[in-house]
Amino acid sequence: MPNYMLLLHEQPMDYSQFSPEQIEAVIGEYITWRKKIEADGKYVASDKLKDEGGRLLTGYEGGFRVTDGPYAEAKEVIGGYYTISAADYDEAVDVSKSCPHLKYGGRIELREVESLS
Repeated sequence: MPNYMLLLHEQPMDYSQFSPEQIEAVIGEYITWRKKIEADGKYVASDKLKDEGGRLLTGYEGGFRVTDGPYAEAKEVIGGYYTISAADYDEAVDVSKSCPHLKYGGRIELREVESLS
């Protein structure tokens, strides 16, 4: 069965307006969703990316350039990812549509992982 990566796109936010309890509740929704897809045999992996930091590498003139990024003023960043197992895109969409990321205004880019082995 193929794997699919859910890239979680979101707009950078200032979380200082949320109470610790509100943040814990949101995190709890993601944990509950992960446990559900894990129980359904669809979960492969996931990680949250750090809110700050990172580097952007750009190829140019036979070399490359490294700059700091992503930037807080960016319109959208990738906040994390999930990798799931599904029979096809239709099933991957069906699994993904219940991800809490969509509830909070995020966007999910769904891509099939091509096995290189």
